[in-house]
Amino acid sequence: MMTENRKLVFYGAISVDGYLAKEDDALDWLYETEGGDETGYADFYATVDTILMGRRTYEQIVSVLSPEHFPYAGKECYVFSRTLEGDNQFVKFVGHDRDIVQFTKSLKTQPGQHIWMVGGGDVLRPLIDAQMVDEFIIQIAPSILGRGLPLFLPSHADLRLKLLAVRQFQQFAELHYEQRRF
Repeated sequence: MMTENRKLVFYGAISVDGYLAKEDDALDWLYETEGGDETGYADFYATVDTILMGRRTYEQIVSVLSPEHFPYAGKECYVFSRTLEGDNQFVKFVGHDRDIVQFTKSLKTQPGQHIWMVGGGDVLRPLIDAQMVDEFIIQIAPSILGRGLPLFLPSHADLRLKLLAVRQFQQFAELHYEQRRF
């Protein structure tokens, strides 16, 4: 499915109180939740060919799975970072001198499948402020963390969303929204 004007989609899991991870980036609360391996992830993953993430998300993935078992091999993967540079066999690092919004706008005009924004409020916030996120697929795990890394950072956004679907995967509730355009 190749399209012009590709969709930028946030897909990820949060706690009931809106956190992506604990303050130390730990995801034990997420991995321990029943139903995590039965979500619609495989179907969603088949719709994307490009992945965007921040450095902290990338480092968490690599620390859990090791660099040799990078889960997004075969997809175009960009990591926004102020400290990491260059490329490796799985990702291209996009330096702090590149504007996240302009970089993503460029990607959206290229032919291809959807673009997946993986975790990271620091990368997500400017894209939300620029009203570039077309869809949000948010899975809510039955945990209250009290504090941690929030999905949504304070921003200037004033978005209106349309609920497309609500699904349950054992203990996960999945909310699928699209951004309403006026």
